[in-house]
Amino acid sequence: MTDSVCFSNQEASLSLRHLLSPPSPPTMATDSMEIDDSLYSRQRYVLGDSAMHQMAQSSVFLSGMGGMGVEIAKNIVLAGVKVVTLHDTKQCETWDLGSNFFIRKEDVLSQRRRVEAVCPHVAELNPYVHVDMSFSALDDNTDLGFLRRYQCVILTEARLSLQKRVNEFCHSQQPPIRFISCDVYGICARVFCDFGEEFEVFDPTGEEPKEVFIQSITQDNPGMVTCMDNQPHGLQTGQSVVFREVGGMVELNGTSRQVSVLSSHSFAIGDTSQLQPYTHGGFFVMVKTPKMYRFETLERQLCEPRVLTPDFSKPEAPLQIHAGMLALDTFQEQHSRLPNTGCLQDAEVLLKLTEEVNAALKSKVSFTLVRCLSRTARGALPPLAAAVGGLASQEVLKAITGKFAPLQQWVGCGAIGCEMLKNFALLGIGLAKSSGEVCITDPDLIEKSNLNRQFLFRPHHIQKPKSTTAAEATHDINPDLQVEAHLNKVCPATENIYNDSFYSSLNIVVTALDNVEARRYVDSRCVSNQRPLLDSGTMGTKGHTEIIVPNLTESYNSHRDPPEEEIPFCTLKSFPSVIEHTIQWARDKFESAFVHKPSMYNSFWQTHSSAEVVLQRMQAGESLEGSFQVMKLLSRQPTQWEQCVAVARLKFEKYFKRKALQLLHSFPLDTRLKDGSLFWQSPKRPPTPLEFDLKDSLHFAFIVSTARLFAGIYNIPYSERDLSEEAITRILADVKIPEYRPSEKCIETDETARKPDQIKMPLSSEEERDAITHLEQAIATDRVTPERLRMSPLQFEKDDDSNGHMDFVASASSLRAIMYSIEPADRLKTKRIAGKIIPAIATATAAVAGLVALELIKVVGGFGFESHKNCFFNLAIPVVVLTEPAAVKQTLIRNNIYYTIWDCWTVFGHEDFTLSDFMNAVREKYGIEPTMVVHGVKMLYVPVMPGHSKRLKLTMHKLIKPSVDRRYVDLTVSFAPEADGDEDLPGPPVRYYFSPDGETP
Repeated sequence: MTDSVCFSNQEASLSLRHLLSPPSPPTMATDSMEIDDSLYSRQRYVLGDSAMHQMAQSSVFLSGMGGMGVEIAKNIVLAGVKVVTLHDTKQCETWDLGSNFFIRKEDVLSQRRRVEAVCPHVAELNPYVHVDMSFSALDDNTDLGFLRRYQCVILTEARLSLQKRVNEFCHSQQPPIRFISCDVYGICARVFCDFGEEFEVFDPTGEEPKEVFIQSITQDNPGMVTCMDNQPHGLQTGQSVVFREVGGMVELNGTSRQVSVLSSHSFAIGDTSQLQPYTHGGFFVMVKTPKMYRFETLERQLCEPRVLTPDFSKPEAPLQIHAGMLALDTFQEQHSRLPNTGCLQDAEVLLKLTEEVNAALKSKVSFTLVRCLSRTARGALPPLAAAVGGLASQEVLKAITGKFAPLQQWVGCGAIGCEMLKNFALLGIGLAKSSGEVCITDPDLIEKSNLNRQFLFRPHHIQKPKSTTAAEATHDINPDLQVEAHLNKVCPATENIYNDSFYSSLNIVVTALDNVEARRYVDSRCVSNQRPLLDSGTMGTKGHTEIIVPNLTESYNSHRDPPEEEIPFCTLKSFPSVIEHTIQWARDKFESAFVHKPSMYNSFWQTHSSAEVVLQRMQAGESLEGSFQVMKLLSRQPTQWEQCVAVARLKFEKYFKRKALQLLHSFPLDTRLKDGSLFWQSPKRPPTPLEFDLKDSLHFAFIVSTARLFAGIYNIPYSERDLSEEAITRILADVKIPEYRPSEKCIETDETARKPDQIKMPLSSEEERDAITHLEQAIATDRVTPERLRMSPLQFEKDDDSNGHMDFVASASSLRAIMYSIEPADRLKTKRIAGKIIPAIATATAAVAGLVALELIKVVGGFGFESHKNCFFNLAIPVVVLTEPAAVKQTLIRNNIYYTIWDCWTVFGHEDFTLSDFMNAVREKYGIEPTMVVHGVKMLYVPVMPGHSKRLKLTMHKLIKPSVDRRYVDLTVSFAPEADGDEDLPGPPVRYYFSPDGETP
């Protein structure tokens, strides 16, 4: 797309109907979206294929290209709506540069139309979406018939009278046109939705139904279902469930029953008294039933609004904001303008209008809010537009797809990666030539899947660094922004770069990390250096923000999320019950065979370069770590493609037939436990051995993908012809399958047992002999060449469909699922689980970034504790919850001496400063007796330890041995209790500087 579009006078005079009608969209849009999984992958995990296809066939009309309008345009185009018409009648003004990230100074100087300036940039975001524009008048005299071409109409910056008129038109159509209006004025914003009198949602929550295993079902009226191990069922009365694999009470299988919840782990299902008695097993799955929503028009909702309440500590705020915004509408109607900034007379007029509105709403007037709204209404706060624009954009997607519960019907907000940078640029952060700067770092490269939610990137940026590319794009939004881009990961390994001096140079730290460990690390560095931290994250339609301010709030590390529940080892190895188990099993097999073993093999031969020397040492009785596994790999190493195919065939036999036969040998179907109950009952599923069939596409996929991966790690070439069914059939005809003989080895059934560490376990005498034999044979047959002593470990790459990685995981998982009578997952779900992909969507990303930037304003402005807000939202439901951060806790040491996580006591020493000097300095400076000093895991001084009293005369330099560039160390110090017998008291870290001025000695 070009950067600008020029219009002739003839084009400018085209009729309103023609300009506002969407042109014929490209025929490629729908088909391309269906096949371009690499672009929409993470969004598909959130919305699903059905909703994606709905969007690819929908058209949207969006009026108003201010800050809110361009946010919505960005989000819905990234999402993949088929046709978007952008409408606006205004020209670019200087004001727009602070709120519209697609308008440039040259657009203002040339007095270009806003929609002309914005449209090419919006269209560039997604080649599969057709974006057109209109700049004709849309007012009380406009024929609204052209809107029938759209499934959804969104108005921003529209007078209330026009909103009412357009809404009435949309509401009256059959089927109704979904209507959304949005406004942002200064510190306040609002969103209104009307999707008609009957709007059906096929999936109100978007949550994936879980299989819940059954403990018992009573034969009664009503029958009661109890979940296995008191597992919470998560159901609500009135919902329905479908039963599967129930033993005894088989009449329930495949039927749907409505539930009446009795407790968190039990529910009633109606009359079961005439059914056969329940014996064992079974599970149920919640049935997703469509839900009907009813909407009222804007006119009816003005006086009796249904408003979402985000902050329960201020339940009166939504109506107060609603009243103030309605009064602002009246002010605009009466004066044809917004209140002037700082005009006290306009503020009083707005206050009087608000009091009139409140009389009808029966709510209290917030004088502070109204005066602030009057003072700021002419401006648009970019982060607020981003946050509310993200929420509004999600409502557009709901209107089009019928997925997720819609907003009913208002939300109002007030004073509350790529998106972050855009907000920083619009806010003017980092503009000062001498001191202002935004430093960003990200080690990753841009992937195609980033393009549909990270709007700074374009197709020609793929495989370029994220940080430098984002910096360049942000500079284009605001040329005065000072951005320094790094390509580093923030972790202990880069502390030489991101050291204390670096953190001390910052005013604030903002993170958008994707894992808890990284968050905890950055949080600890911010606490250590007394720097505020703004943390955020998203998962699908859910998002959170957390504000951490020195000496005001707790830190991220002050609370601990429950650890992620691990799948028991015995479940993965022998007793899978749900598809997640088989996918994780396949992923583990990939890591073991194609990553871990080749890496271990290489490491062994790098340590022991001579096979002959290794043999001598082993023959002498020396135990070499990993020798048995390495020699086994060496003895079985294929040298040609045909052998790789043969290995794959033997793996099929082992994984999907012999494993089942061995389990059924060890635990026949009639096996019972000590209490008399059947061994094979839910959640345990008895396996069924699979007979190999090359005509089965799943069997063929496993053989080919497995052979390719073995060829990869052993550096064996093959051609496309080698992958044909004819070639594979010919090779397999010569593969001999050894006869199966059951073994008497013990199969682990204890769910608390952990996976044994095979490498560190001592070798048996038989394994030692086998290893020596394997190596002797390899040396005798000249199979210890440098090429044979080197393998090529793989790294699992889920997004490259040509490498065979996902082919292996998907086919192996599905085959194991079939073996255990588990419904296989499709490739998309398998990729999400195996790749541990966090679902992502542009709407939630924009909302989170806006909320964080709002908190940044408060931090920079020095606002008090009560002004800061953490946020959790789920745009699917929708729920938005604002809460105060946890206040920092004070810990009493003794005698009114307190400390918090933000405190750090300091002691400045010198080259001859002894441990005794250190303890005296702490005693004199802080008035409490130190009793124990620890540096990391090293105990510097513990009175009860032998010889430690002599350490008091040693210098701190000698005890700690600091590196040349180390300025200080943080020491853990305990203090004497008030009474004998009490335990030593904890305190804050004591930072010991090696020189009097704190500089490097």
